[in-house]
Amino acid sequence: MKYLILCEGPNEKKLIDILLEHEKLIVSPDELVGRVTYHARQIRKSAMVMGQLRMYHGEIELWRIGDKQSDRFDIPEEFWTQIRGVTKYCTLPELEVLLILSEGLYREYEREKAKSRIQPKEFAKQHITYNHSRYKGDTKFYETYYGKDVSKLISAIREYKQKNHAHKSEEHYLAEILR
Repeated sequence: MKYLILCEGPNEKKLIDILLEHEKLIVSPDELVGRVTYHARQIRKSAMVMGQLRMYHGEIELWRIGDKQSDRFDIPEEFWTQIRGVTKYCTLPELEVLLILSEGLYREYEREKAKSRIQPKEFAKQHITYNHSRYKGDTKFYETYYGKDVSKLISAIREYKQKNHAHKSEEHYLAEILR
């Protein structure tokens, strides 16, 4: 059996790729369909994913990673027997919570959120700077911030699971796929 990892956005993909590169996930690139992760919300909308699935004929466990997973996930009929299960790994309310945790700003974020209902992305843009660069929501920031210090990412993922209790029962935590 192989795994197919679909990431909601490029930032989620970057973080999963960093974890894979440092061998911190419970799967290795050799266990992935196409040996990579994909930036795709749906199978049908990605020609690359469709092509890889057509080339691989074994069983597949599919992982969806992102914060907004309320959309109906559609498995094309030709893959119904091949895909054995779909598991959602959620980063609610937004991926930026990991940066906020890494910076030790979670309490400050919670206080500000209670007053102004600020979203994590906006809070991060206002408060997080690394190597003289302010966070703007770009993938390069995640690569620079976590790429050489994967332990900081792992700590944030684990702390997020401890602090967050808002997931639906069918949504899992990234901490569950860490080594």
